Amino acid sequence: MLNIEQLNQFYGESHTLWDLNLEIPKGQCLCVMGRNGVGKTTLMKCIMGEESVKSGSIKLEDGAELTKLSIEQRSRHGIGYVPQGRQIFPMLTVEENLRTGLAVRKDGLKTIPERIYELFPVLKEMKNRRGGDLSGGQQQQLAIGRALVIEPRLLILDEPGEGIQPNIVAQIGEVIRRLMEEDGLTVILVEQKLPFARKYADSFAILDRGRIMAADSMDKLSDELIRQYLAV
Repeated sequence: MLNIEQLNQFYGESHTLWDLNLEIPKGQCLCVMGRNGVGKTTLMKCIMGEESVKSGSIKLEDGAELTKLSIEQRSRHGIGYVPQGRQIFPMLTVEENLRTGLAVRKDGLKTIPERIYELFPVLKEMKNRRGGDLSGGQQQQLAIGRALVIEPRLLILDEPGEGIQPNIVAQIGEVIRRLMEEDGLTVILVEQKLPFARKYADSFAILDRGRIMAADSMDKLSDELIRQYLAV
């Protein structure tokens, strides 16, 4: 689904991603893991186009080279992005927030897909409420719903469970798995909560100082890797 080869990224003189190689199979969930500040969010922003890359390739399965495309063009190629911190529009209603995703749909759909409300019923109940008035968990559901409005092939979720009550985190996990099983969605998940990652991800990649230190199926995430690269 997505193939990253020899990716290098800099912030000024600081080399943040080093010759990074990663492959995400279609219809699976890859969890990108690592301690704070190792480059996880930077990698997500490079895939989405919010950060430029110095060298390397990020290709979709159809051959599209993402590094040559704008953020909007990447969205039109079917990439949905839920950034860390959600970044919804607090003064817009839930419905208005969801409608912002319609602009990049290829089919020109003008109404919010009923599938969004099916996955997140609370959004239908609160569609006339301002985004800033929602709880943190409801805002996260709104952010994911907005990303799903574009009908993505690839969904990037950066710390979707951060600061959210456990029951909502579990609901989000079930939605992720449902989208993969029913719609064939591919997911890149940045997550530090091990139980959540083990339950919903198919594979993992561990980052440390901008390099991939280990990548394998989730059942190969050993206690030694956890101790060396993930334990605080």
